[in-house]
Amino acid sequence: MKDTAFDVPYKIYLGEHEMPDKWHNIRAAMKEKPEPFIHPATGKPCVKDDLLPVFCEELVEQELNVTDEYINIPDEILSFYKMFRPSPLVRAYCLEKVLDTPAKIYYKFEGNNTSGSHKLNSAAAQAYYAKKQGLTHLTTETGAGQWGSALSMACAYFGLELTVYMVKVSSEQKPYRKVLMETYGAKVVPSPSDTTEIGKKILSENPGTGGSLGCAVSEAIEIAVKSQKCRYVLGSVLNHVLLHQSVIGLETKLAMDKYGLKPDVIIGCAGGGSNLGGLISPYMADKIRGNNNIEFIAVEPASCPSFTRGKYALDFGDTGQTTPLIKMYTVGSGFIPSPNHAGGLRYHGMNPALSKLYHDGYMTAKSYIQSDVFAAAEKFARCEGILPAPESAHAIKGAFDEALKCKETGEEKVILFGLTGTGYFDMTAYQSYHEGKMSDSVPTDEDLQKGFNTLPNIS
Repeated sequence: MKDTAFDVPYKIYLGEHEMPDKWHNIRAAMKEKPEPFIHPATGKPCVKDDLLPVFCEELVEQELNVTDEYINIPDEILSFYKMFRPSPLVRAYCLEKVLDTPAKIYYKFEGNNTSGSHKLNSAAAQAYYAKKQGLTHLTTETGAGQWGSALSMACAYFGLELTVYMVKVSSEQKPYRKVLMETYGAKVVPSPSDTTEIGKKILSENPGTGGSLGCAVSEAIEIAVKSQKCRYVLGSVLNHVLLHQSVIGLETKLAMDKYGLKPDVIIGCAGGGSNLGGLISPYMADKIRGNNNIEFIAVEPASCPSFTRGKYALDFGDTGQTTPLIKMYTVGSGFIPSPNHAGGLRYHGMNPALSKLYHDGYMTAKSYIQSDVFAAAEKFARCEGILPAPESAHAIKGAFDEALKCKETGEEKVILFGLTGTGYFDMTAYQSYHEGKMSDSVPTDEDLQKGFNTLPNIS
């Protein structure tokens, strides 16, 4: 196939009829499954009844499903998706020219909705299932604000009340995210707060803390289990969230197959794993079956390095240690990232399926300091015309490095990365970078050990 702008469009759009009507469950394709959640009181694998007090029933079914590779997307969710999906797959011609690389660079752009990110894919599903169950109220956490923004939109659409516990330092850095969530009817509480018992405890033990996603999760769960017709929902980490995000990878594969394109490298930013898992899901299933040899790269911040410096261990999903135990790569539920970290991806652990795939050698990981990430974001914005979210910029930086390797070797690899969203609510962070006030924080081994010390003592 000739490589011209006529043969491969700048932006590849799928028609509405080509949008996936099923989600892809990567765990069904895995030869060795991730370990099940463990009940911290009994030490035994969690069953459905253990999770129902916290999560919606249908989401629990999806969380525990390791056998069905494809799961139908309900018509009501498909109708919601059609407002912003399919999303474009873009050939980064201008970036290729700036980098002077023989590589062909593509990105799947998930920022074409008001929330500005891929998070709306799972928010719509989780709000729908809550409404279907007869619930009236949801609680959640948010770090940089994309998930809270997306869920506030979905709850407004399906007629649900929403309380969002937002990591305190993020709420200070991104005040307009709070305004957006409130515009859609959500109540936003900086976390840790004095509205919950666990919030009061964290504040007493860590005065002045900027908070963490683990703290916010604890507060949101506490409110959910004490409220009538209320459940907690999570925007990443859990398996059902990756399931919903698989529309990203399924659409990408449909588009690339349409033009005879086969990626050699797929790169995604990694916080809890939702974007990365969604992007790679169908391609990873093919790799497990021996049908491709794609290199999968997870990119995370050096300030919260769960893959690159964490431990593969059973850990709690929240700082208050109220969740089931999850076997994952983690820096410990008690780890709190430096407050000067502005790049998102703050969660202490990684999705269990991705953790298992990483542990078994199906993918690799890299970490970057935030000043290098923002430098890549700025270069991308200047040549491709999209201001990326700081989270997305981690994947951009990873793509830069792979493209420059191709420049050195002369290889014409096809590089695909996930552009998870836009950075228009992250101007404080960009301003800090431009004014030279951004500092890089990399935890010492001693810092990480404090987090590891909070791991449960379970053999």
